[in-house]
Amino acid sequence: MNWKKWTAITMTSVMAVSLAAGCSKTEEGKGTGEKGQGNGAKTESNVNAAGLPIVKQPIELTFFTGLADTNGSNPFEERLVWSEYAKMTNVKVNFQTVPFTSLTEKRNLALANGDYPDAFYSARVPAADLMKYGGQGVFVKLNDYINQYAPNLKKLMDKYPDLRKALTMPDGNIYSFPSFYSPEFLPMLIGTPLWVKQDWLARLNMKEPQTTEELYAYLKAVKANDLNGNGQADEIPYSGTGIGPLIDQIKGAWGIGTRGLGHKFVDIDPKTNELRFFRLTNNNKELLQYVNKLYTEGLIDKDVFTQNGNALYAKGAKNVLGATINPNPKTQFNGEGYFGLGALKGPNGDQLYTHIKVPMVWPGAFVLTNKNKNIEATIRWMDHFFSDEGAQFYFMGVEGKSYTKQADGNLEFVDEIKKNPNGLTLDQALQKYVTWMGGSYPGYVQAKYFKGSETLPESMDAGKKAQPYALKELWYNFNFTESETEYMSSKGAEIQKYIDEMEAKFITGATPFSEWDKYVTTVKNMGVDQYMKTYKAAYDRYNSSK
Repeated sequence: MNWKKWTAITMTSVMAVSLAAGCSKTEEGKGTGEKGQGNGAKTESNVNAAGLPIVKQPIELTFFTGLADTNGSNPFEERLVWSEYAKMTNVKVNFQTVPFTSLTEKRNLALANGDYPDAFYSARVPAADLMKYGGQGVFVKLNDYINQYAPNLKKLMDKYPDLRKALTMPDGNIYSFPSFYSPEFLPMLIGTPLWVKQDWLARLNMKEPQTTEELYAYLKAVKANDLNGNGQADEIPYSGTGIGPLIDQIKGAWGIGTRGLGHKFVDIDPKTNELRFFRLTNNNKELLQYVNKLYTEGLIDKDVFTQNGNALYAKGAKNVLGATINPNPKTQFNGEGYFGLGALKGPNGDQLYTHIKVPMVWPGAFVLTNKNKNIEATIRWMDHFFSDEGAQFYFMGVEGKSYTKQADGNLEFVDEIKKNPNGLTLDQALQKYVTWMGGSYPGYVQAKYFKGSETLPESMDAGKKAQPYALKELWYNFNFTESETEYMSSKGAEIQKYIDEMEAKFITGATPFSEWDKYVTTVKNMGVDQYMKTYKAAYDRYNSSK
């Protein structure tokens, strides 16, 4: 039975099949999950110290693999990058793909039942699970392997000390390879700008919105005019997937979210330089009132709370969106004429571009398990993608097949990809060659070899606009101890969930703002003081670590 059909089989079948699939095959001796123990020396003898192939005799590995809906359904093993890498390394990988929509459930089930393979790839393993299962010995501790078998990851941790901080769990161990974006690559850290229609602005004789009020005026004008010229009142001023992306994009106009997207409840108050639970501030209340105004006046798509990416892109393909948030309209739905906004100025003069991801987007992008009998080879296999050569190969493929090198040294995808004759979007055309679409992959991203949505001219321009107002200090992930994690996943999660639910009600009008003070009191009584004590402990530990 194929693990890729996991979602269609019963739990009993999952257990039986995964136990079989979890075993790696090798033609030479098998190692263990701990260096220097058991018969690990035999595996080391099969591993080349440097260069390719990674192993002298072929081995086979199985990975639990997250799959984005933009990544297609054709098997990873058949795509150019992985078929070539198998030949280059002598390592064949079987990718068990699990849709991101059910990833957490399936990953938790596999870990709970002990039915997991050699590694978790693009599986979004959270820091709490790294700490939990690392401490139990389920996830392999990498500390003793990094110097010898992961020189590229070590080089990055030496260059960016915050990366080492974020990867190191409270027990002092590193259990994973991350998804890491170069801190200098701002368009990638922005990821999903707020896009508006250039030609619609021109028809309305309006300039590019520079303030929140000018954005409101533009959205209102979109609703009132037939800008796509089809004779129907079908224009949607703003649409997205969830209301959160819009709030994250504009909250800097109210001076909140001052340490980036990795911390959505706590930041630093610029007036006091102290930790602040900003979701209960008057600044956030004013932000929600602004979004409520957009929503109640019909300037935000009523489907925004429920629709997925495919539904959004279907609307975009009909040329009805005046503004939206996604990686790039051109690659997502062949949307032409959009450009990204910079930092909007708010009603009180605040102007920060806070929609900036933590450079280490996913700490647990790649995790080895104690089922793996080829630890050293697997680490070398993964570490290659943290080098310039490996990253270029992962993102661009093979020269002459998926990309060409220009006279100026720049790399460009072949026309079949960037100008697909069948009208495929960039992401769709890439599915034959690579697997990074949709994100969450382990690796190192730099502008010079990443040619996704974020490096198109429109995205690069959005990054330039954001730069003058971009946050000067970003927090990476904070790692909580086991007891702190227990609190944050229970009482802390209850506070977060209640806030998210209530903010949605304030936005839609289901709860009037006359109830705000009562709401704040309720949240505080749920234990915000303890929440902040827990956060501060992690914050202090983060600042004190080297």
